[in-house]
Amino acid sequence: MSEIKEHMKIIGKDGAHVGTVDRLEGNRIKLTRKDSPEGHKDHHHYIDTKYVGAVEGDTVKLSVNADAVPKQEAA
Repeated sequence: MSEIKEHMKIIGKDGAHVGTVDRLEGNRIKLTRKDSPEGHKDHHHYIDTKYVGAVEGDTVKLSVNADAVPKQEAA
């Protein structure tokens, strides 16, 4: 997980865009606000690092398809 850096692209197993890394916080990747869905632009969303399949170059590749990624809201 130490390879995950700010502004990296996050894609699903299917290659679809999921978001952009804001930063790593513990065992969660904090997404930039611009990647939040409509109606949720005022707060960040997170993806658990257990869904990371690989980090290649400037891209975080998840082990699940983009539409199956559970995004958590900031607590």
